Amino acid sequence: MGMALQLTVLAVLNHWTGGHYLLATLAALELTLLHNFVWHLHYTWPDRKESSPLMTRFARFQLSNGIVSLIGNLCLLRILVGGTRLPIILSDAIAILICSLANFGLGHAWAFAAGHA
Repeated sequence: MGMALQLTVLAVLNHWTGGHYLLATLAALELTLLHNFVWHLHYTWPDRKESSPLMTRFARFQLSNGIVSLIGNLCLLRILVGGTRLPIILSDAIAILICSLANFGLGHAWAFAAGHA
């Protein structure tokens, strides 16, 4: 669901920003990060709700998944769109798939870690 949200928002924002795909990517990523945090909180790791305060988990999620997503997506899009001229949505789908493995691992091991106080 997060991937579909990010790709849809990116397509709309890229159109609205006149093709400034890196700026559109930043906004689409943050909206997707917020969505993914809520999703993970309620569906991926609901058994870890009491592992640490909500704002601590949110900060860890933004620091881990946010940094991986921002650096990964922006660098990969710059290469794929700017360098190889792949379409932006295909390029972002590739970036999302690559970054998602690292993001899931960071979410599991740090942002929503069981017993992490």
